[in-house]
Amino acid sequence: MSLQGNQPQLQTNLNARHRRGKIWRIIFIASTIIAIIALAILLISIIDDSFGYAAITYKIPPSQLAPAGKSLETMSCEELIPILEENVSPNRFRQLQSEKPFTEWSQEECYETVVFEVSQPKAEETWSLIYSLRYANELAAYVEQEYPDGILEFKQWLNIDFITQPQSKDPLIAGIRTAIIGSLYIIIIVIVIAFPIGIAAAIYLEEYASQSRIHRIIQTNINNLAGVPSIIYGMLGLAFFVRVLEPLTSGYIFGYSNEATANGRTILSAGLTLTLLILPVVIINAQEAIKAVPNSLREASYGMGATKWQTVWNHVLPNAVSGILTGTILSVSRAFGETAPLIVVGASTYVTFDPDSIFSKFTTIPIQIYQWTARPQDAYKNIAAAAIIVLLIFLLALNATAIYLRNRYSRRLQ
Repeated sequence: MSLQGNQPQLQTNLNARHRRGKIWRIIFIASTIIAIIALAILLISIIDDSFGYAAITYKIPPSQLAPAGKSLETMSCEELIPILEENVSPNRFRQLQSEKPFTEWSQEECYETVVFEVSQPKAEETWSLIYSLRYANELAAYVEQEYPDGILEFKQWLNIDFITQPQSKDPLIAGIRTAIIGSLYIIIIVIVIAFPIGIAAAIYLEEYASQSRIHRIIQTNINNLAGVPSIIYGMLGLAFFVRVLEPLTSGYIFGYSNEATANGRTILSAGLTLTLLILPVVIINAQEAIKAVPNSLREASYGMGATKWQTVWNHVLPNAVSGILTGTILSVSRAFGETAPLIVVGASTYVTFDPDSIFSKFTTIPIQIYQWTARPQDAYKNIAAAAIIVLLIFLLALNATAIYLRNRYSRRLQ
């Protein structure tokens, strides 16, 4: 009788719960849609700036360099090299030859060198892809009026040359190769150091450490360090790795520099700094993966006479490896996109040579993007957008690797 008397109240409460559930579902769907729209706008904006028309002017138009009746594009290297020698300084000509003998140049390399060294093209103005497609005729008329000696050229700022060329003060020939190599050097250091140390610490804390007050203090500090702003790690890296450990990080003790030129602002300092940055996250992710392994596996292993280490190595780690790898790679993705700590440690914003060791000066893709976006010229905005696409490709590759490894090593626990 009491249950029948409460039926209207139960139905009312049930309807109210259903309404709240629908409201929250609508909120979640709306949030997802807003996030997708924001991401789409971001991607469209980046792609829009990576392509489009540019107003190009020349110090000496290429048509004036070619002999009568000939075109620079069709001339051979034997015909182009004398033009280059006549119009550049002797020092610059020797420098070009020392970088790569002229006998090894292709016709395309000869042509591009003559154009950039002699004609000296300059991007006066640039326009986005959507604007270029929408107002192509108007832009042609505008360039003809404002830059009578210039041309309107459609530029693909993201291309093979952009990836394979080093940094340059001229945005038309600037590339991101040096930044890519610097980023890869640093990430390799991060993986080699953070991965084994982080997993070893997680195994100790979960499998070996007693639940004492010291253990709780260590665990609390690890959790707190995971939330420390990255700029703080940069200051720590500057104080310890760059200054205190300068003989090591500069390569002085290994003979890579002398006492007068030793400088700790190197790839090694940057890699160690980012290692500290992601190490707490790697430890926490590895701990969670180890916790997810059922205790029944451990008990079964002990029941068969296995030792603690045999149980961890043969049963716990194989079943936790997918979660460990996923968390580690996602942490590395975070390090790949960091800028603030590298600026503090001493990353260079303009480096034209490729690093040849971990003791070299360096720049990275995020640093290069930051440097280009700070420039006032329109063309730097375009190559910054192209660099962002390169960075996104690397991050997507790392995330895809995490997904692949998770699926590859996951197993169903019986």
